[in-house]
Amino acid sequence: MKFVFFAAALIFSAATLNIGAQTPSATPDPTVTPVTAGTPIPEDRVQISRLPPSQRPAPLVFPNLSNQQQSIYTRPDANTRFKRYVNGMVGPVALARQVAGAGIGTWRNSPEEWGGQWEGFGKRLASGFGKNLIKQTVTYGLDEALKLDSHYYRSKRNDAGSKIKNALLSPVTARNRSGKRVIGIPKIVGTYTSSIAATELWFPDRYDWKDGVRNGTVSFAFNAAFNLFKEFVWKK
Repeated sequence: MKFVFFAAALIFSAATLNIGAQTPSATPDPTVTPVTAGTPIPEDRVQISRLPPSQRPAPLVFPNLSNQQQSIYTRPDANTRFKRYVNGMVGPVALARQVAGAGIGTWRNSPEEWGGQWEGFGKRLASGFGKNLIKQTVTYGLDEALKLDSHYYRSKRNDAGSKIKNALLSPVTARNRSGKRVIGIPKIVGTYTSSIAATELWFPDRYDWKDGVRNGTVSFAFNAAFNLFKEFVWKK
């Protein structure tokens, strides 16, 4: 079997916004309205205050950046989590991915021991379903045990950099109960367990656990590519 390893690396730069305002020491002007915490900050409080109201520019209001940077997250209830587990095994997208994978494997005749044509396609389709069943079950079980959420969430930001970063990190990360991104132990263990189990249990004898590790690693790259598709193309 020939394995193709896709490695994607992207450097994301972050700019820090420092907002500072200095007010010169001067004798209080009774025509100037004092600025307190939470009120709009004028560009030039003295000059603007002397202009007629109709000529004054709109005040500048600086948002609370720390609150905007924290995305709102609510952990799904038990019923939703179980439905996602079932959908991950036999849902439309899961079925389409298994059929596509079996078709590609038959076209490449890999493993060649399974042959081509419909018989080989059937074996590869059954293998794909078996691997996915193990992966989804292990991931779901560890999610429940560790109180994590391995479900894929699209980026809340609209810039391309944030979308790409989210797509590439999601295959190996999860969210804890507060919504913070953490190492995705359930998905990592589920992916490698299913791939190793397949090579040890029903793949031809020439395959071993090392091939399972290799297949599992390659699947992370394919998952990242599929996430990019969902971020930029398929918005459903």
